[in-house]
Amino acid sequence: MSDDAPGSTLAERGLDGQDQSVASFDEGPRSGFRHVQHFLHEVPTAVPFVVLVAGILIFSVVTGSKFYALFNLSLVLQQVTIIATLGVAETLIVLTAGIDLSVGAIAILSSIVMGRLAVVYGVPIEIAFVAGLVVGTVCGLVNGVLVALLKLPPFIVTLGTWSIFGSLVTFVSNSETIRYQDVEAKASFLQWTGNNFILGHGAVITYGSILMIALAILIWYVLSRTAFGRHVYATGDDPEAARLAGIKTRNTLVGVYTLAGLICALAGWVTIGRIGAVSPLAGANSNLDAITAVVIGGTSLFGGRGTIIGTLFGALIVGVFRDGLGIAGFDPLWQEFAIGVLIIAAVTIDQWIRRIAA
Repeated sequence: MSDDAPGSTLAERGLDGQDQSVASFDEGPRSGFRHVQHFLHEVPTAVPFVVLVAGILIFSVVTGSKFYALFNLSLVLQQVTIIATLGVAETLIVLTAGIDLSVGAIAILSSIVMGRLAVVYGVPIEIAFVAGLVVGTVCGLVNGVLVALLKLPPFIVTLGTWSIFGSLVTFVSNSETIRYQDVEAKASFLQWTGNNFILGHGAVITYGSILMIALAILIWYVLSRTAFGRHVYATGDDPEAARLAGIKTRNTLVGVYTLAGLICALAGWVTIGRIGAVSPLAGANSNLDAITAVVIGGTSLFGGRGTIIGTLFGALIVGVFRDGLGIAGFDPLWQEFAIGVLIIAAVTIDQWIRRIAA
């Protein structure tokens, strides 16, 4: 091999310029499965999109016009608005290879603070609303500090703060629900996200759903078009390599958890609009539903791969399957069974896709 031949390196010629025999390996042509594997790795939203479309088509055939009526489809969107909003927050954390079990508790605590300050204590709604957002942000900051600075496992940290924030919900609310009429009379702004308008022939769209979509677009832009977003992906993919590349991974983690806390507070506002009242019992399983949406949406639990769009698809898949099975007359038991199957399938596919990096 001549010195200027392609592939001629010091490793091939030796340090003294003598030609050395170096074995080279070629993966050869990819199989069909390998092509699919690479495609799904590059486009993580493909699987949830296909599952969503398939679910809509199947339930449209099984249940007929009841399912695909615009009113029912818009109702599905309303039902998943809270889950999707919390899912946006959860996606940020899972992208860093973490997890947050406290997102639901943060949302309810924020809503309780907003409601009680405005309705019970007569605080101006502007101050009460901002106070609720601050509470959510601080809760996220606490999680971030414990995970990033003290280097505690995210699962253990948020399992603990889930209990702490849940206890604060009971303490602050006195286990009392503020009625719809009282909220409407003294703090109607908190119910704003529940207002709606008619779109097309029967579709009912709430302002909460519009807020959720706008928030998803904003976070999508942050993740895909800003340095902070690139740092989030890099931190989740390989934190040590990210640190060596000059990324302040601790600051990134604190920022992610803090931003997630703020989004959870907004989800608390959406929850008030959804039910009309301020209840400490609202969204009891919303944290698990949010994680479900993230996992089904194709975001890897190992970090570094996933999208906000995928999470929206995941939330819609949960809503479509629950609604479709309900219209078809299935017991709620089988609705949860189907969601469990989807979760296991999503994780299995994620493991299969990740093998291309092995």
